[in-house]
Amino acid sequence: MASQLPAFPRLVFTVLEPISLLAGWLPAAFSPAWFMGEQLPGSLRIEHNTNHSLVVTRQLGNCYLLAFLVGVAVLYSTNEIKVVRNYLVALWIADITHVFTTALALGYEGTVQVRGWNPMTWGNIGATMFLFLTRSAYFSGLFGPDLPAPKDAKKER
Repeated sequence: MASQLPAFPRLVFTVLEPISLLAGWLPAAFSPAWFMGEQLPGSLRIEHNTNHSLVVTRQLGNCYLLAFLVGVAVLYSTNEIKVVRNYLVALWIADITHVFTTALALGYEGTVQVRGWNPMTWGNIGATMFLFLTRSAYFSGLFGPDLPAPKDAKKER
């Protein structure tokens, strides 16, 4: 259960991350042309909206909504810390691939030229790296041990 997580990762994973997922879903679902255009900063942008690209962008938004719903379901419904940890491992792997695919599109120069990043790039790389590092710190025990399961959770077994 998320209540067993130490305070800081609990705040990040149960409050901040779900809000960020909804913040990704809203523009991708309701303003896909803008969302797609913002994926790369400045000169790397290609203004080329087709029905295909708008569908793919809306489908990405749907993935954000799905990730939000799965996260809320897992973090607020299970009493098994092992399930929570496995969910966080899956997100840790997704963090790596999310940053990698963004960096691949930016190229080396675009990735290291942090001053040229737009807000979307900061979200795709900066925010994702924050989540990745928070998960890594949690897995390594830097926030302390998990809290014991609530007493009423033990009664359910």
